[in-house]
Amino acid sequence: MDKYLNVFYNFNLKPKTDYPAKLANYLINRYKIQPGAEILDVGCGRGDLLRAFAKEGLLTQGLDLMPYDMELTAGLPIKHANFESERFPFEDESFDLVFSKSVIEHLHKPDNFLREARRVLKTGGRLIIMTPDWQTQLYTFYNDHTHVQPYIVSGLINALKLYELNDVTAELFYQLPSVWKFPFLKIFYKPLQLLFPVKKVRKSSWWRWARELMILGSAIK
Repeated sequence: MDKYLNVFYNFNLKPKTDYPAKLANYLINRYKIQPGAEILDVGCGRGDLLRAFAKEGLLTQGLDLMPYDMELTAGLPIKHANFESERFPFEDESFDLVFSKSVIEHLHKPDNFLREARRVLKTGGRLIIMTPDWQTQLYTFYNDHTHVQPYIVSGLINALKLYELNDVTAELFYQLPSVWKFPFLKIFYKPLQLLFPVKKVRKSSWWRWARELMILGSAIK
């Protein structure tokens, strides 16, 4: 696990793109996150979204499992904890927003992760979780051997409701900025899920993101 980021998220395999900036901007506008809000990115990896949220005017803090190659995370405010067993190294009610993308599916038991996310949220703060949708990523989910717990929309909703969170929602989410701007495009993209099986879609292509969906979950403390 100490080499996970360097293997799966090195710049040769996954070069930097403008997607993190677009996603950060979309989430901030959608959920009306105010400038100066304090955000914790749990599972921040090499920090692409930390940098994007900071450029949008948020006060950022990262949390990840362990230190990685400093070349990937140089200059970023990142602390470390085991998400399944350790207390997050922050005081109660420290953050306006706790965000986590592509993390919960790596946890055998998400109990500590969700309890701690709620604990460090301020009252009225928002939790946002993104995770691969099992139904549209059936053939690719286990390409990453550290994926252990797949989710569907109803499963993520139920998981969030167990931890005294309010206004719980979850939905299928296209990782295509064109869909965020023009939601009606889903009508055209949905047939691709039937015409082009996931295992035949070329990696890192437009076809992949039209076919493989995420789940976007949100809740309020």
